[in-house]
Amino acid sequence: MLLAVLAAVANGLASVLQRREARTRPASESLNWRLVWHLLHRPVWLGGVTAVTFGFLLQAEALANGKLSVVESLLVLDLPATLLLSSLLLHSRMRWREWGAVAAMAGGLAGLLLGLSPSADSGARASGPTWALALGVNALLIAAGVWWALSADGTRRAAILGVATGCGFGLTAGLIKGATANASAGIGSVFAAWQLYAMLAVGAGSMFLLQSAVHAGSLLAVQPGLSLGDPVVSVLWGTLVFGEKVRSGLPLVLAAASAAVVCAAVLVLTRSPLLTDDAEGAEGAEESDRAEHVEQPRQEARSPRQAGRPLD
Repeated sequence: MLLAVLAAVANGLASVLQRREARTRPASESLNWRLVWHLLHRPVWLGGVTAVTFGFLLQAEALANGKLSVVESLLVLDLPATLLLSSLLLHSRMRWREWGAVAAMAGGLAGLLLGLSPSADSGARASGPTWALALGVNALLIAAGVWWALSADGTRRAAILGVATGCGFGLTAGLIKGATANASAGIGSVFAAWQLYAMLAVGAGSMFLLQSAVHAGSLLAVQPGLSLGDPVVSVLWGTLVFGEKVRSGLPLVLAAASAAVVCAAVLVLTRSPLLTDDAEGAEGAEESDRAEHVEQPRQEARSPRQAGRPLD
């Protein structure tokens, strides 16, 4: 669980750094490989790639030793991590409402995991037809999201691509779990698994979608679909493909209520001004004001000398 939390923090840092650079590119580069090519020359964006790569490795290790539905549910913590890191990098303070939503999300996640209490998975025994059906449905969801985004623009496009990216990361998690299912037999079994190479392709595509999403709009628009889409799709993979059994009856009611609390907390957090570009704009305005205050005394200091000059 600790590895999953650390992965969420790394993903939050990646979102902040990548959005900071992607928003500087023209709108014509949305859903275009030229966007990634130009961003490859930006050190801050590369720092975001390093962070998301580190988060990916932590996630893979967590999935190799834990349940898919548990690990991916904890990744929703990337949203409060994004807020906290935005606050630190942009020198803005989180308000009491945001702190309360973070606390509610933590409590909701605890209740969700307690209510579901998923059992050990059986990923190694997932049949070929099951894999084919799950991959087809997941890929169809992503393709539908991209097709819809092509007919939208601005904030709407960012929101749709956020959901599509979340579905892509959920598919990536399922493939990671499949690739590491037989890791106990040796590292060779991981490299022999077709899921590893499919995961590399899907992961690269999901990263491309993420860059297009954060380029199309603010994190305010992207983060809800990204934060909720990934764990929802991953839980479906865990239960429908890998055979993770969840509890029923009253515990399931607790899980449903806790999930509602998490969703409400996400909606509150995504309305934070720390996820908008206004926070950066406000910071720039403050710097401009400070510069004017510094320049003004210099102008006043020259005024007496200018007053003593003869008029032309």
